[in-house]
Amino acid sequence: MSTALSRTGPAFLRRTNPLDAFLAEADRALRVLSGSATAGRSYPATAEEAPQALSVQEKRHAAGLMRVNHVGEVCAQALYRGQASVCREPAPRELLLNAAAEEVDHLVWCNQRLTELGSRPSLLNPFWYAGSFALGVLASYAGVPRNLGFMAETEKQVEAHLDGHLRTLPVQDERSRQIVQKMKDDEAQHRASAEQAGGVPLPLPARAAMKAMSKVMTSTAYWI
Repeated sequence: MSTALSRTGPAFLRRTNPLDAFLAEADRALRVLSGSATAGRSYPATAEEAPQALSVQEKRHAAGLMRVNHVGEVCAQALYRGQASVCREPAPRELLLNAAAEEVDHLVWCNQRLTELGSRPSLLNPFWYAGSFALGVLASYAGVPRNLGFMAETEKQVEAHLDGHLRTLPVQDERSRQIVQKMKDDEAQHRASAEQAGGVPLPLPARAAMKAMSKVMTSTAYWI
């Protein structure tokens, strides 16, 4: 018994050391914000992009929308990591971390599409990440049902955003459409998983506040 404890004790302490956890989250944040994060799934934009398919104005509009989507993934990544960081129940925590991992895929895809469109991510991404992580931590203290309800409501609003983008993206921009559609499918699955795991609907004022904050973020990210 003493031998087993001597092997597992230090490892357990390392896993639960607050400084180690902080450094791990800081490293992840830097990789997200620097663009060095890698996707675990293949790039969904498989359609051929015909030369001169998009006018300058259409390309600028598509880039603006993809920049908004990229910011949304920065926020989702930070939000779910923040929620998971103080969640002590294994199953909900694992659900949040799995969703965060898929949001990294979305982040990488949006960044790649921005590069293809000759554009860049939002200059305010560090601000969005820090604010979303803090919000996630606060949400988690409301208890697991509200925590998962917050995740479900976030995904519901993101789905609506993506649906709007599918309507307003240039018709011939099939590569952006493929990315957005795949993201929308994933977000719907995240929402359903959170609801099935016990997430409860948020009060109307909370939902309204989330929509207002999202409006500020999307309006700003389209340009900056």
